[in-house]
Amino acid sequence: MTRFGLLLLGYLALTVSSLAQSSTPSDIIVGPQARVIQQSAIVVDTHADTPQRFLDDGFDIGSTDPHDIGHLSLDKAQGGNLGAEFFSIWVDPETNKGHFAQHTFDLIDSVYEQAARHPDRMMMAFSVADIERAHGEHKLAALMGIEGGHSIENDMHLLRDYYRLGVRYMTLSWSNTNEWADSSGDINDATIQHHNGLTDFGKQVVLEMNRLGMMVDISHVADKTFWDAIATTKAPVIASHSSARALVNAPRNMTDDMLRAVAQNGGVVQVNFFSGFLDEDYRKAVEAQAKDQAAAIQKYIDSLKAAGKPVSYVEVDRMERAWMAKIPRPPFKVLIDHIDHIARIAGVDHVGLGSDFDGVSGATPRGMDSAADLPKIAQALLDRGYSADDIKKILGGNLLRVFRQVETFSQERQSQSH
Repeated sequence: MTRFGLLLLGYLALTVSSLAQSSTPSDIIVGPQARVIQQSAIVVDTHADTPQRFLDDGFDIGSTDPHDIGHLSLDKAQGGNLGAEFFSIWVDPETNKGHFAQHTFDLIDSVYEQAARHPDRMMMAFSVADIERAHGEHKLAALMGIEGGHSIENDMHLLRDYYRLGVRYMTLSWSNTNEWADSSGDINDATIQHHNGLTDFGKQVVLEMNRLGMMVDISHVADKTFWDAIATTKAPVIASHSSARALVNAPRNMTDDMLRAVAQNGGVVQVNFFSGFLDEDYRKAVEAQAKDQAAAIQKYIDSLKAAGKPVSYVEVDRMERAWMAKIPRPPFKVLIDHIDHIARIAGVDHVGLGSDFDGVSGATPRGMDSAADLPKIAQALLDRGYSADDIKKILGGNLLRVFRQVETFSQERQSQSH
């Protein structure tokens, strides 16, 4: 995901946002069989950054604005038969220093407010049963995942509070290393204090998440942090929005050994739709212009600060889109290539969808312009010989299985402690 707060070159090279949505037509025509599969599935996406728009841009998920450049709205979700969305609760560690928890609560509140505004089409969900109920009522199930362990401010009480408010996964780190978990985003930065993976407290966080029934998310973490999490957890893990490093050499992606480890753990890897994680040429183009882009955006931010004005998320996002519009979007097939690779290496029971909608400023492959385009994935998988049952697993069934297993482990652990 890409946000304006961290403009260091290392971050931008990995997570820079991109061009506005393209009107380029997709080469994927969704046929009747794929439509039937899509409509019969509970489609689950584990990562959308739309809460940034709720809070910073006053965006209403019920918007019918035909010019809205966002990936997600209720109409777009309905168009793609999206059944459940995990809204990302991401706190910029640079602009929110000293009040991570406050901003976390504000973002959580923004999701609740959207659900309250549209009770006929959207409902808060906290369990697999809730997702299934929402599906039966033809409503979007709204769930939440915290993106970055810095949100707990090194306090297990806050972790429990977030769970009580409905947070059902937490990414152990974002692009910043925190006090207890190393990140892939700054692992090579000698100025950052690293921990060689998870600290003892970090391992306790993982175990407490297991006890609570909160899924452990290993997207964004450094490789050693991943292996420490796998060795520590007692329940299946998820990668909420990560792709395959064998295809694109980004540290945010997962190696084949990692994919096999997630499979052995019983977890699931949710493929990220960001072109910089899906296409090697695109990734290199991002890196090539990252330094100039960072300088231009930093100059803008400095000018705002000098004038005593707040840093505008919307304006910086506009600048990022303009810069990245110089890079052509890759074809739709690169997304399917990553799903296919993970299915072959980890197994078809261990891959799903973690779009990063609204977190990459439109930098998705051609033809994937919003949640309304999700049925194209079903069609593309059909074209590659996947069965209807396997496609439904990828669309959401695998994530629901892992979520259910995490719930079951939590219930058993808590019953043993009483």
